[in-house]
Amino acid sequence: MEGMTELERLLALEDIKLLKARRDRAADTKDWALYLSLHAPDHVSHNEGLPRWGSAQEMIDNVSQLMGDHRITVHHSHTPEITFETPTRAKGIWGMEDMIFDAETKELLIHGFGFYHETYEKRDDTWLFTSRQLKRTHMRLSPSLDQNSQL
Repeated sequence: MEGMTELERLLALEDIKLLKARRDRAADTKDWALYLSLHAPDHVSHNEGLPRWGSAQEMIDNVSQLMGDHRITVHHSHTPEITFETPTRAKGIWGMEDMIFDAETKELLIHGFGFYHETYEKRDDTWLFTSRQLKRTHMRLSPSLDQNSQL
């Protein structure tokens, strides 16, 4: 990438990997303040089967409701493909696996596999998510799950 030394590129890659790790941990531990802080205010998010969310606050309002205390979630993100458009803008594709359980019964409701497609910007010297789209390639649903349920 023009405009970045190899060392700057490697440090930025590590910063984005840590950003993603914090996001997964914040989601699974339901640390919504941390989760929100990792996203730019103008973050746009779209997951298959759900409406597009046009801000970080709209996203956190919906995610915290969908994955609230009635759900246990496990997110794993791996094998990132991160490319830099500029020294302060990047995009990434991450392999993912998620499991969503009913908190009361511990029943596995969804076991999903696929890819997160994301963009990032470095703002005020900090990398933040600016967009995310989840594209699942395979999903196992519990037979007891209401097929119209939004998870």
